[in-house]
Amino acid sequence: MNLPLGYQPFHKEKFFNYQLNRLHALGYARQADIQKAASQIQTREDYVRVFLQLAEEAKGDGRYKNAAFYLRAAEFFAPHTSPQRQAIYQEFHETFYQAFADEGIVRHEVPYNGRCLPAMELQPATQPSKGTILLFGGFDSLIEEFFVVWQFFAQAGYHVVAFEGPGQGGARQLYDLAFDHDYEKPIGAILDYFGIEAATLIGISMGGYWGIRAAAYEKRITKVIAWSPVYDWLEQIPGFAQALVRQMVKWEGMMNPTIRLRMRLFPILDHAVNQAMFMVKGNQPMDAVHWLLGMNRQHISSDKVTQDVLLVGGENDSFQPVKLLRKQEKALTNVRSVTSRIFTTAEKADMHCQMGNLKLALTEIEAWI
Repeated sequence: MNLPLGYQPFHKEKFFNYQLNRLHALGYARQADIQKAASQIQTREDYVRVFLQLAEEAKGDGRYKNAAFYLRAAEFFAPHTSPQRQAIYQEFHETFYQAFADEGIVRHEVPYNGRCLPAMELQPATQPSKGTILLFGGFDSLIEEFFVVWQFFAQAGYHVVAFEGPGQGGARQLYDLAFDHDYEKPIGAILDYFGIEAATLIGISMGGYWGIRAAAYEKRITKVIAWSPVYDWLEQIPGFAQALVRQMVKWEGMMNPTIRLRMRLFPILDHAVNQAMFMVKGNQPMDAVHWLLGMNRQHISSDKVTQDVLLVGGENDSFQPVKLLRKQEKALTNVRSVTSRIFTTAEKADMHCQMGNLKLALTEIEAWI
């Protein structure tokens, strides 16, 4: 499996640059196309327009894998509750499964709370199977976009089940399921549906938080990888500031318009708050704040985790910094073992989720398992 190496300076705006590098690192976008897109992008609206155009060009050339990932890029920045975003998601979904029809993917709809969780299953490329790995993404991910990750583990000899939890991807877009931080519930449903009695669990990005939480209460999980840990968002700031935030949260009448003003000033904040509101089916910015603060050291229940744990981070991860990994590491007081792996600039793997040298991260995670 060949994947791009190196974190590229595609765009001067850091968040756009990360998303472009994420698209590049996952292996199904041409670098020349990304460079072309970056030169035309100044706003989120530009991002959507340019990648829709690239998707059409790719379809015209018969490059359906490229087209699927360009549609995903466009969907990412489309307004969250708009008909446009829903239409792009549907086109992405159809294009992806057309493009990857020969890759051995078996799709499942796992019953959950009267609706369904989308899942994809891959059989191990070699026998006997090395075991089962459950995988899921984070805040704004879709299971399809990380196919190269799921495929890597299947080719390494594992039975792979990747899924979207409530509030994510198709669980939200197709089945209208709102988010729930108690991730042992959807993971329990996945384990029951597939009849799995023992599995390794990998949570990517914010999924690192939900994976630790699930392992605390679901002992059919035998190993858990938090790639990357969150532990508690407020642990990034000093104690006095934490107390101030908790006090301010009580002033919802004042905070909602204050956050809305900042959303107008900072487009990336606007994107993040709207994504969180979409996931929880909320309509006020404070719904997003409560969702974020719901990821905390009390809720995650680190002391109840008894399995083997791998914590993965990058020294320059600006989304889930190493500081949070170290705090999570210390809180795992009853685990069978805990291993931390922090990737570096020298390894070209220092960014969030090792976009820049994804192959190295995958290789080392598989070796740990």
